[in-house]
Amino acid sequence: MHPTAILFDLDGVLVDSTECVERTWRNWAARHGLDPDRVLQVAHGRRTMETVPLVAPHLVVADEVAALEEVDAHTTEGVYEIPGARELLERLPSDAWAIVTSGVRSVATFRIRYTGLPMPRVLVCADEISRGKPDPEGYLTAAARLGRAPVDCVVIEDTPAGLEAAHAAGMRSIGIAGTYPASALSIADLVVPSVAQLPDDLVDRVISRGA
Repeated sequence: MHPTAILFDLDGVLVDSTECVERTWRNWAARHGLDPDRVLQVAHGRRTMETVPLVAPHLVVADEVAALEEVDAHTTEGVYEIPGARELLERLPSDAWAIVTSGVRSVATFRIRYTGLPMPRVLVCADEISRGKPDPEGYLTAAARLGRAPVDCVVIEDTPAGLEAAHAAGMRSIGIAGTYPASALSIADLVVPSVAQLPDDLVDRVISRGA
C-alpha cells in the first residue's frame, strides 16, 4: 500500500460504541417484537435510515429513525475511546485523514467530542449523502474533499458493509477485527486486531506524503 490519506470509519474503529449501539437496537427490536440478533446483523455498519426498512418495512421509517438517533445523540453509557486512536489521529496531518460514518452528524460529533478525539477536517456523515455503506458514496466524497484520488486512500473499517464500500470505491482497506471476527472481513487487504496495530510503515508513509 502506498496511500497518502487514511479514511476511518468511526464506530468500532476509533470509538467503541458497541455496547451502546447494541443496547439501543435490542431495546428497539424488543418494543416492536423483532428478533434482536437479526436486527443487529443488518444494523452494524449501515445507516439507521437504511436498516429500519430492511428489518421492519411495516413501520414509519422517518419516525423510527428520529427516535433512534435522538437516543444515540445523548447517550454516553457504553461509549469509549479505543486505545491508541487519539494518538494516531494527532500524528496525522489534518489533510491526510477523514472520518466516514454511518451515523448522522449529531451522533458522530457527540461521540468524537465525548471521547476527546480530534475533530476531523473532513467528516462525512449519514445524513449528508444519498446512499450509505456498502455504497461507495461516502468514501468517494471524503477522498474528493481531501483532494485525493481513490487509489491514494486506504480505508480502515470494522464491518463487511464498510469494507464493501471501500472496495467499490476502488480503495485499499484494512479490517479491524472486533465487531466482527477476522473471518468475516476477508474482503480487506489486511486485518489487524485494532487501530493501534496498523502497520507502522503505512502510517509513516501517510505522515511523510500526506502533508
